[in-house]
Amino acid sequence: MRMIPSRAKQNGSILLEGLIAILVFSMGILAIIGLQAASMRTVSDAQYRLEASYLANRLVASIWTAGPSNINTYGLPGGSSPELALWLADVKNRLPGAESQAPTVVIAGDATAGFTATVTVFWQPPSETEPHSHTAVAYINSNPTP
Repeated sequence: MRMIPSRAKQNGSILLEGLIAILVFSMGILAIIGLQAASMRTVSDAQYRLEASYLANRLVASIWTAGPSNINTYGLPGGSSPELALWLADVKNRLPGAESQAPTVVIAGDATAGFTATVTVFWQPPSETEPHSHTAVAYINSNPTP
């Protein structure tokens, strides 16, 4: 019986270890790339939500300062306020896909009890099929107490 030297048994083991190391390393790099893509989607979604919140609250502030006599000119659809037209143009410029679904502004109430303004802004990110929305609701007291 002839003995095989121990060195001959290990031929190719370094190559196999190198291939396994490359495989493990490439799996780690792919996972990092996937996390990077997911974080970019999350950041862009947060940016759109922030823009929608800002725009809705900006319109609520305009409605609040308009006073009870002009408050109904802000309702959408059909509002006739110049500030509303500027706001609509700003929504279309700042939010992607906002032109596919128009914002809504509902003014409810009367001058004695006060008004409730509900502003809903829609947008649709380029990579998604469903639109997102943000709604701001504000109570506007028409008779402030001193």
